[in-house]
Amino acid sequence: MPKPIVAIVGRPNVGKSTLFNKIVGKRIAIVEDTPGVTRDRIYAEAEWAGRNFILVDTGGIEPSAKDEILSQMRSQAQVAIDSADVIILVVDVKEGMTATDKDVATMLQKSGKPLVLACNKADAPGEPPLQMYDFYNLAIGEPVPVSGIHGMGVGDLLDAAAAHFPETDDSDEDEEIIKVAIVGKPNVGKSSLINRILGEQRVIVSPVAGTTRDAIDTYYTHGGDKYLFIDTAGMRKRGKIDENIERYSVVRSLSSVDRADVVLIMIDAAEGVTEQDTKIAGYAHENGKACLIVVNKWDVIEKQTNTMDNYRLEVQEGLSYMTYAPILFVSAKTGQRVDRLFEMIKYVANQNATRISTGMLNDVLGDATAKVQPPTDKGKRLKIYYGTQASIRPPTFVLFVNEKKLAHFSYIRYIENQLRATFGFEGTPIRFLIREKES
Repeated sequence: MPKPIVAIVGRPNVGKSTLFNKIVGKRIAIVEDTPGVTRDRIYAEAEWAGRNFILVDTGGIEPSAKDEILSQMRSQAQVAIDSADVIILVVDVKEGMTATDKDVATMLQKSGKPLVLACNKADAPGEPPLQMYDFYNLAIGEPVPVSGIHGMGVGDLLDAAAAHFPETDDSDEDEEIIKVAIVGKPNVGKSSLINRILGEQRVIVSPVAGTTRDAIDTYYTHGGDKYLFIDTAGMRKRGKIDENIERYSVVRSLSSVDRADVVLIMIDAAEGVTEQDTKIAGYAHENGKACLIVVNKWDVIEKQTNTMDNYRLEVQEGLSYMTYAPILFVSAKTGQRVDRLFEMIKYVANQNATRISTGMLNDVLGDATAKVQPPTDKGKRLKIYYGTQASIRPPTFVLFVNEKKLAHFSYIRYIENQLRATFGFEGTPIRFLIREKES
């Protein structure tokens, strides 16, 4: 089930980034007294009351009489509104309610999304400042006094937000359907690829980045197999707010990755691996998803000897933590190699769900440790007594050893490579849990 998305919204300099950092427990967003400070990363995973969620720190919303600025403000706010399951409106209790607070609150009310009002900078213990009661006039519920600096009231704020989280669905989904998320930066050709796969104009396609605003689910049957394609939104719009808006496409893609069995990471052949690609791919890797790297727009690349092999090496270097993922060079425009996608999607989905018998696993472990002896530390050598597979999606193995601290990551990587050489596991990450064998 996808993690809920919580957006922190408000006018400039009310302490949104400070509150963001306090909730996630580390300094991610840059905090300055100057309004409008640029933040390179505006999302993070957080946890409260046993529920994981994605927290989004937005830029300050500042309405103005100038039409251009007002338009930019609305566009940025709308992206946060569209992406979120719950919106936290942050106000400055020391300054009291302002006209800008009213304008932002009115905008958020029109969204119909659950709203939580955080009266920040209530830094003194005891009763909150009297100005807090003015915020009842915003008509968006009970104000929650918080201190982003000291952390007071943050628990109450998260309780109020978590009350609006979608209920967890424990029912079994149709396991026969392979859920495929197509992710990548805006204008990489995600919608074009969907249309090429389906053979029809199912999704609107435009050269203007940001045409797709919502994740679009499309069911499709191919060769008797059922697929659900999730076309993630590219959130970039033209104008001065390109950089700010584009960041939200990462957040939207993370939610789609949560839902997927297989993630198609689309790379623009003309641009190569970008920072945004590494963020989304890293999230898919950490969450154990089957992955397939799709290099689109291959038709526009001028070919020479070994062009494809050289490009493959560049992609593997840019995404060095997932060299296990197959790379497919396609053109959504011409249809080049698109017909291979179904074969590859089904293949990596099966690899992600592969289960190895305990006997076969321990045969490989025995051969591996005989070829390359485990490392030693202060005269004591690592011993791998035996292993067993704990789960699938991704394949997860438990290794029972004499001492966990002797299991250096480089040797575990060697064990992983031996498993891949024997069983394949192409397109899927592998996880290891190291346990000390009880006496």
